[in-house]
Amino acid sequence: METTNARILIVEDDPEVGTGLEDFFSIKGYDVTRATDGAEAMQQITTLPPYDVVLLDVMLPEKDGFDVLREARKAGVDSPVIMLTVKGQDKHKLRGFDLGADDYVTKPFNAEELAARVRAVLERSRSSEVDDDAYTFGDVKVDFDTHTAVKNGEEVEFTSLEFDILEYFINHRGRTVSRKQLLRDVWGISGDITTRTIDRHVASLRKKIEPDPNEPQFIETVYGIGYKFSA
Repeated sequence: METTNARILIVEDDPEVGTGLEDFFSIKGYDVTRATDGAEAMQQITTLPPYDVVLLDVMLPEKDGFDVLREARKAGVDSPVIMLTVKGQDKHKLRGFDLGADDYVTKPFNAEELAARVRAVLERSRSSEVDDDAYTFGDVKVDFDTHTAVKNGEEVEFTSLEFDILEYFINHRGRTVSRKQLLRDVWGISGDITTRTIDRHVASLRKKIEPDPNEPQFIETVYGIGYKFSA
């Protein structure tokens, strides 16, 4: 039996599969909640406190898993999500990853393998904060203590907000970050507010760190959602 207090949301409409997963992860020590359709899943995912991990089936009543994931990321939900589906084609996997999925498991799957993937996603999520004093990507070295960065040996001049955005991207590297998340976590603003200001700051940040701001390598745009920092 695993020792964990992690909160896991299982979104699965198949009674046999859903009940099996619920029992399996409960035995392993997880705090399990289950939803059986897309509408219920959205209600659960957007309710605080956030879940530590979400197992999200693609084929759901009301709205499918892709729609749930898209809406959740737009709403600022950053819980790790593992997609569950019988669709094993690459195009479906790519769609899930583009929408902000953290992993993808094709049915039928081995329960212990799924548990291992859940543990891996949880470990990545818990270690996503940068513990070191500095972080290097490409020709850029960022010093978090002094709030400075050097590119090709020359200091990069950031505004305070630009540095905060960059630090947030680095802390969440490899994850899709919605504009609402940036508003909430960097600006400290919640609610339906225009996000064009965010795009302007990101564009300015790209000019300072990207080899070619028109073809960004590090701050990627995830259309309809936000951005992903990849290094």
